[in-house]
Amino acid sequence: MRVLLTLVICLALTISAFAQADEKAQPQSSVAAESPQAKPETAPAATSGNHDDRLFFPTGWIYGYGQFDIAPPHNEPDPGLCAPNAGQPMYGGVNAPCNKFARYLMSGNFVVHPFGRTILHVIKFEWSPTLAFGKNLPHTLYTWDWNWIGMENSWVAAIDLPKKFDIRMTQHFLWTPQYTNLGPAYIGGNGPWGRYLTIGVRKTFGTYRDYYGPQPWK
Repeated sequence: MRVLLTLVICLALTISAFAQADEKAQPQSSVAAESPQAKPETAPAATSGNHDDRLFFPTGWIYGYGQFDIAPPHNEPDPGLCAPNAGQPMYGGVNAPCNKFARYLMSGNFVVHPFGRTILHVIKFEWSPTLAFGKNLPHTLYTWDWNWIGMENSWVAAIDLPKKFDIRMTQHFLWTPQYTNLGPAYIGGNGPWGRYLTIGVRKTFGTYRDYYGPQPWK
């Protein structure tokens, strides 16, 4: 309770300080507006370093995210390469060769707008890879090993449309590599969703700032 009370008092003092600062700032702005010597601010002149009008690779031509995940024991992601019961005695128990259940995931999404001008500026490409590492068997073997499992990925070619729509073609690939020495528990490299190609429409809404609010460290 003491900690909570202290936090409440600190919050109240902070709000009060901001309110006082705002009240002091308002008269100054009104005086400046009424002063005949006050001159309207002029827009800064455009700098020659602005490369937004470049045809190839304009400012902000690539963006996206990278992500790293660790799965705690008994929560291993299943890439869909081995049977769920791959650790059973009939497949070799703790020594079963098909132990491709992940401990670590490295993933990302990379968007490229290679053109800055002409009608080509609406074209974009995306790449979404997921790399998996680990050596685990559900209910049988749990390790922190960094054994390479494989990569699942997809490519997208898209065209931006008005109102934050885009039309996109997605090619999703199988897990690589394809294994031949993992015994009878190996069920193939299809992975989640397997291989496919789709044509669709996406609607984007909101921005990062809409959800998280202003970011003072940017």
